Amino acid sequence: MYVALLHHLASVDEIALVLPEHAEWLAGEYEAGSFLASGRCRGNAAQIVLVGPMPRGRVDAILARDPLVLRRLARYDVIQFDATRTAPAMLAFNEALAG
Repeated sequence: MYVALLHHLASVDEIALVLPEHAEWLAGEYEAGSFLASGRCRGNAAQIVLVGPMPRGRVDAILARDPLVLRRLARYDVIQFDATRTAPAMLAFNEALAG
């Protein structure tokens, strides 16, 4: 699994112009099952995306298609981790990690 931290590199006004496209891109990745959760960091010009288990190359390819990244308005830092403990509600992800 991965935590992707999206850092804004442009003004709020520039980011706002692309947010509808970014939201569509996010929705597509949720529908595809790639993303598990996302949201803004409080008090910070950043966002977090929790990405499900998949090869790192696929994660990088998905994030590279973010309209904010394509327009060089933002960049991602990605942290890979092995979820060794999760809540019962995450059982399906535990099974995916074990497989």
